[in-house]
Amino acid sequence: MKADPITLELFKNRFSSIAQEMGVTLQRTSFSPNIKERLDFSCAVFNKNAEMVAQAAHIPVHLGSMPLSVKSAVKTVDTDSGDMIIVNDPYKGGTHLPDITIAAPIFLGKDSPQFYVANRAHHSDVGGISPGSMPLSTSLYQEGIIIPPIKIVEHGIIDKKLMKFFLNNVRTPLEREGDLSSQIMANITGIKRIEEIVAKYSFDTTLFYADALNDYAESIMRKTIMKIPNGIYRYVDSMDDDGQSTTDIKIKLTMKIADDVAELDFSDSDDQTRGNINAVYAITMSAALYVFRSLVLQDIPTNSGCMRPIKVITRKGSIVDAEFPSAVAAGNVETSQRIVDVILGALSLSMPEIIPAASQGTMNNITIGGIDESGKPFTYYETIGGGMGANNKSSGESAIHSHMTNTLNTPIEALEYSYPLTVTEYSIRKDSGGRGRFDGGDGLNREIKLLSDAQITVLSERRKSAPYGLKGGDAGQRGKNIIKFSGQEQKEMPSKFNTNLKKGDIIRIETPGGGGYGKK
Repeated sequence: MKADPITLELFKNRFSSIAQEMGVTLQRTSFSPNIKERLDFSCAVFNKNAEMVAQAAHIPVHLGSMPLSVKSAVKTVDTDSGDMIIVNDPYKGGTHLPDITIAAPIFLGKDSPQFYVANRAHHSDVGGISPGSMPLSTSLYQEGIIIPPIKIVEHGIIDKKLMKFFLNNVRTPLEREGDLSSQIMANITGIKRIEEIVAKYSFDTTLFYADALNDYAESIMRKTIMKIPNGIYRYVDSMDDDGQSTTDIKIKLTMKIADDVAELDFSDSDDQTRGNINAVYAITMSAALYVFRSLVLQDIPTNSGCMRPIKVITRKGSIVDAEFPSAVAAGNVETSQRIVDVILGALSLSMPEIIPAASQGTMNNITIGGIDESGKPFTYYETIGGGMGANNKSSGESAIHSHMTNTLNTPIEALEYSYPLTVTEYSIRKDSGGRGRFDGGDGLNREIKLLSDAQITVLSERRKSAPYGLKGGDAGQRGKNIIKFSGQEQKEMPSKFNTNLKKGDIIRIETPGGGGYGKK
């Protein structure tokens, strides 16, 4: 069968719309503000080989790595119709423990699965040594409950024993149960829509165009890489610290472009650290997919075909390919951003007129948890936007999430309704973007007052190093983490810290600006 361009476009949109509808189902039925308001989740459709066919426009760091979770799940667990597999193990295709993936096979009357649908959502607590499960950890075991690939649903029935075991290990069980149920419902939506497509267009046609979409994405990606001048490009950037004792951790890239193939070699990057900024291979691959997909001008599906011309080489035991049981809580959210900065930096040497300056380079993670005055446990988690890097044609956007995160900020009304917290300032951090012919975007100021005693953890970057400018543009301003104690004492905190605060204390996050582009 030869792919018809019109039918190919039709199936591209049909598969993408399935992932989008799964996301709508997950958002509208979820319990936590992190999923309902911030949209910290992703949904995708996979073929029978667990290759991603289509995704919704959700979280880049999730979707590049989710195929590895699905492949690990189907390789490990035998499934029947009506089953679903749950997994969050970073060393089995996951990213960090709060990101829980649930995958469902679709048999379509055959003896083996012909499609899979899956979604991944960030849960605001999965246990561990601090509320929010984003601790200053030195081992994966400290970060929360580790779930290997295992059935959470069997023949359409939720495993109540497994669910009870999981909920007994988290601080906010009712919220977790609601969000997991929403993930299951999202997959049920996806299953129904795949079955409808097959009923309308036939089994053979649907499978053919699922594979054809991957082939199409591969061909467009190869044409995109062909536009990059052949050569070897090297770039180095650093992480501020690992939250323990190690500082200035280097991520080094040697990128080789040879016609329609890109080889990204991170082997010379520094060793994995004692702290929690270690990234598993799935995160490094996700960063590569994100950057190269961003170079594509055509409206193609983001799927596994995009990665076929891209080879990612790492060294086991390094900061970009950590080994079990290294701590990884911040690798997903912070190191992923720096990997993107490094890849973009290397590409800027070959295509300086296309690549932007560095964006804020951090997600500014904040978790606050404790017991409110009514005796109810709470865990609040959020990432905070900042400045985007300027480019050859325009200044960077201000106060926005960029690169590996694609979430929203929690609305003040939702935050104050759900948690014993008050937002005392939420504003643009004026003049924090780097100056240049085009200025970098400005960061944010977000200030939160505690209405009950709580434990707080902040995981952030670009507090020591600044987001780089390009072509003579200035670097963006570095971020700041500040605690204002109720007695008016003020203290600037490091990039990563955990502490106990009292009612009336204030945490202030000033996020970095983006780098400028060109001399002014």
